[in-house]
Amino acid sequence: MYSPATTRYDSPDFYRRCGRSGVRLPLISLGLWHNFGANDSYANARAIACRAFDLGITCFDLANNYGPPDGSAEETFGKILRDDLGAWRDEMIITTKAGYYMWPGPYGEWGSRKYLLSSLDQSLKRLGIPYVDIFYSHRLDPETPLEETMGALAHAVRSGKALYAGLSNYPPAETARAAKILRELGTPCLIHQPRYSMLDRWVEPQLLATLAEQGIGATVFSPLAKGVLTDRYFKGIPADSRASRDTRFLRPEHITDEVLLKTKKLNDLAHSRGQTLAQMALAWVLRHPVVTSALIGASKVQQVDDCVGAVKNLHFAAEELERIESILANKP
Repeated sequence: MYSPATTRYDSPDFYRRCGRSGVRLPLISLGLWHNFGANDSYANARAIACRAFDLGITCFDLANNYGPPDGSAEETFGKILRDDLGAWRDEMIITTKAGYYMWPGPYGEWGSRKYLLSSLDQSLKRLGIPYVDIFYSHRLDPETPLEETMGALAHAVRSGKALYAGLSNYPPAETARAAKILRELGTPCLIHQPRYSMLDRWVEPQLLATLAEQGIGATVFSPLAKGVLTDRYFKGIPADSRASRDTRFLRPEHITDEVLLKTKKLNDLAHSRGQTLAQMALAWVLRHPVVTSALIGASKVQQVDDCVGAVKNLHFAAEELERIESILANKP
């Protein structure tokens, strides 16, 4: 029978306040986008989740369409809760999202009240829990009034099926509008989940500034650029890597000589800091105070340990930041 490590909360600095809320999130959160579907090893998924909790990771991030097949990551995590982690539910932040395609017909995706609230009910059933801590609108719906989408999030909170409302993938201007609507509805926006890494910096500077101004925290996903900001691809494409196994999200042709030249130089800098490349990449996104947590994925237990090790050195000297900028700009 699983029993969590008694040392899991020995490092209070591992938690950062989320915007202007009362919630503190771990600097590293675990995403279940990959490796938790019905087609993946349950034993491996269980081991990853339990090890994450042992290390103080309290935030487990899901969405209705995570799998494959769609929904199966929530079912897998629901089983892990029943088998192992459920006794510590009140120590966890469990999140889910709705916005992408889930079922046929006009009510199976985007941002209508009908879709969001139906999806949340389905997610709770798959997870086997009465509420999630954060319910996200997974993407902006250009054809549904923002008032309707935010009204659905606010209703989810008032109904007790979610404790907080969040946004994901929203541009800056729409983020500010959504935050205003949610405040007026009495359900302030807790958090935004955008994509952010050294190789994908669309959040700079406007979205980060908007979040700081609005008092909204950020949990950033793909901080390792789908695994490119690691040393996995320095000697080719491993058979068990994402670029080999799941080309929906990372294809071999994306790992170009130009990209590898940058990542190898970044790797040298990381080693001079006493870090792996993955650890430095995580520390780099966490250097922003508005970034509450960096969301990692893992296919092996040891990857969780490696990522959590990033918090041992979150400081960057000015010269190091300048060197990173030079590498990313292809300067000598």
